[in-house]
Amino acid sequence: MTTLLMLPPQNPTTRGWASRLASALPQLSVVVAESEAEAARAVGDADAAFGTMTEPLIRDARRLRWLQAPQAAPPAGYYSPGLIAHAATVTNFREIYNDHIGAHIMAFVLAFARGFHHYLPRQLKREWRREPQDGGVIHLPEATALIVGVGGIGGEAARLAASFGMHVMGIDARRREAPPGVLKLDGPDALDSLLPLADFVILTVPHTPATEGFMHRARFQRMKRTAFFINIGRGMTTRLDDLVAALRAGEIAGAGLDVFEQEPLPADHPLWTMPGVLITPHTAGHGPHLDERRFEILLDNSRRFLSGLPLRNVVDKANWF
Repeated sequence: MTTLLMLPPQNPTTRGWASRLASALPQLSVVVAESEAEAARAVGDADAAFGTMTEPLIRDARRLRWLQAPQAAPPAGYYSPGLIAHAATVTNFREIYNDHIGAHIMAFVLAFARGFHHYLPRQLKREWRREPQDGGVIHLPEATALIVGVGGIGGEAARLAASFGMHVMGIDARRREAPPGVLKLDGPDALDSLLPLADFVILTVPHTPATEGFMHRARFQRMKRTAFFINIGRGMTTRLDDLVAALRAGEIAGAGLDVFEQEPLPADHPLWTMPGVLITPHTAGHGPHLDERRFEILLDNSRRFLSGLPLRNVVDKANWF
């Protein structure tokens, strides 16, 4: 019998998943650990696991061959030295947010293109004041989007942007062929040369050792002064002090932000009240069906594991994605 350990903490959703897995796959023994102590007693016999493993659990996971991470991009520290060195394959929940986050990206793009960053503050002041007819609008068929990170989310954003007539360029560390909508695809080394060409710079990359703080002042200074920066990936990729400095200096026109170096964003942070800044509180991935999509991946990977087939969403542990 193959054993899958559901690691703590548990909630009604994960307990429900365990019951559904056991019903769908009788050859899989599903063990639900309600506490770290229960997990410690069970981990030595686990062939697979779902959740977050502490270093002591990793050391005792002698039989473990597969770990399903509980997020698409777990927080820093999940891929600990012990987990990276362990022989187990790790998979994640990427691809489940593509449609929701793609729509969120385009909400930012359209808001900036139509001048909502000017009009929303005026609405709060009940101020009827228009931008000039020949200003305050970006004609999207004449605009260029640079999508940094053309995975599932970036690919969906590219498709949507192209449907509005935008010229879309992409940068990705893994992908070699441009997906639909992307007219030009390059590797990370091309970032500095492409930043000056974009009207919208859109980050969808995960937080990794290579991306931590890689959007800094020098890179904002390479952007057009009329360009907008959008980050819906991970907050640790962007140095907020540098972004604030760039906005204050007029080096970029504005920013649409869903993720931040520090979350929640402190109430006294200058970004809250800066002109040209639109903020959402890490909600780009919100939408229906997410738990069912997570379960579908867990179920599919369990079936694959039992059959010895390649797993979905395998992670490069050393690079965290």
